[in-house]
Amino acid sequence: MITAVAGVLAMLVVSGLAARPDDRTELLKVREQVWRAWFANDTKSLEALVPPDTIVISAGEEKWKNQADIIRSAARFQANGGKLVRLEFPRTEIQRFGDVAITYSQYLYEIEVDGKRSVTSGRVTEIFALRKGQWTNPGWHTDTEK
Repeated sequence: MITAVAGVLAMLVVSGLAARPDDRTELLKVREQVWRAWFANDTKSLEALVPPDTIVISAGEEKWKNQADIIRSAARFQANGGKLVRLEFPRTEIQRFGDVAITYSQYLYEIEVDGKRSVTSGRVTEIFALRKGQWTNPGWHTDTEK
């Protein structure tokens, strides 16, 4: 039984269907950086981690976005006095295919705007590509709960 389980895990790692533990740590670090950079309007980090060819599909929005749109929306959030209070990813699964990884996550964030707090939660599928030794986040699709 143990041999069979070890064999299946080895096949997953070799075939790229499972992220290695070190990949998982680095991917989750980059994912966190991207989200926090947006809420903080950290343009330098967004430009480095969200490439120009990014495609973003957001829940409830008809228009798909690119890097420039993401940077503008982060600036608007901050200009409107928005602040991140809490950011959580209660569940994340990762698939790795060579220099590409896909994360499937549940998310929850709490923000404050004009002294009013609100909580948003949902699911996100994110694409990460290893470019010049650095994970980048060139695409994602979010949906919200309720």
